[in-house]
Amino acid sequence: MVKELTKKYKQYVIDLRREFHMYPEKSMNEVRTQKRIIEELEKAGIECRPIAGTGVIATIKGNKEGKTVALRADIDALDVNESNDVPYKSKNEGLMHACGHDGHAASLLGAAMILNEVKDEIKGSIKLLFQPGEEVAQGAKKMIEEGALENVDAIFGIHIWNDLECGKVSAEAGPRMASAGVFKIKVQGKGGHGSLPHQTIDPIVASSAIVLDLQSIISREISPLDSAVITVGKFQSGTRFNVIANDALIEGTTRCFSNEINDAFEERIRRVCENTASAYRATAELEYDQLVIPTINDEACSKIAEDAAEKLFGKEAVAKFPMTTGGEDFSFYMKDIPGAFAFVGSRNDEKVTYYPHHHPKFDIDEDCLEVSSSLYAQFALDYLN
Repeated sequence: MVKELTKKYKQYVIDLRREFHMYPEKSMNEVRTQKRIIEELEKAGIECRPIAGTGVIATIKGNKEGKTVALRADIDALDVNESNDVPYKSKNEGLMHACGHDGHAASLLGAAMILNEVKDEIKGSIKLLFQPGEEVAQGAKKMIEEGALENVDAIFGIHIWNDLECGKVSAEAGPRMASAGVFKIKVQGKGGHGSLPHQTIDPIVASSAIVLDLQSIISREISPLDSAVITVGKFQSGTRFNVIANDALIEGTTRCFSNEINDAFEERIRRVCENTASAYRATAELEYDQLVIPTINDEACSKIAEDAAEKLFGKEAVAKFPMTTGGEDFSFYMKDIPGAFAFVGSRNDEKVTYYPHHHPKFDIDEDCLEVSSSLYAQFALDYLN
């Protein structure tokens, strides 16, 4: 049933994806995208309203009482100037759907049309979450704050994925995407002449030691069986070759796949930077911001997603794909309720030249939209019924 209805709406979803692609919008500023989503939902008679600024929440109620499942699609674009020469190329200079969110929004609208046609057979309710601001890790938190998860029993999301072959679905249980933390360490010393270091407290020496000592957290405080990263990407200090600076700035990121490790990062970095700085007579001040937590799939929800993919496209459609150190704010939805996040393959080297996500020539095999829209719908029906 879902498969047949998906074919009915296939061109509808492709057309919407191309429209969204032509008019990409910045995170938390998806005004036109929000308007078009509401127009399509209202045209189909689906109850909906704005949420989280430029997001949309919609509800499809079945004829019988039951649980509530949420389906989420992110809708924002990236600050990328598109290099593709296609009819649906971005018309908004400096902005591009270079990560597939245009396909997510279109696919969830396609799923909405499918589910709306079979709502008499639905036991329970389906919430459709069109989320702004994934790329800046603000949208999911704002959706949750404004009640998107009220009375929701489980949630499902997808990401169109250009490193996975079109027609394949990966929805394994356990960790799928990493946490992402951002840290800033301000090291305070005492400046002076480069020829008289004994009169100074050199923040560059202290900061260099901090950079090295941070790696001991990974090598000596975290099990070698767990994956974790602390990367320093920015180190700034000084103005001139013979001047010892007053201060230094270190900035970096953390990644891991465990909530336990993630929760310990801030305290460990603070302890290392403050004590190492102190050993060099300097002081260190840490600012730590948690962008996203690890995306960890619930076992039961993953099974429903994998079974749905097999039901729709056969056993060969269910793929195993390694977890990735990219981050996703979908993780915040699964902090309090069970859920699953699936990678939907969009790569087809025979039809579309491969480029990775966030690249100015990123594009997808649009056949993947049939997979994603039907997977959304089938997951919801199987979970509720």
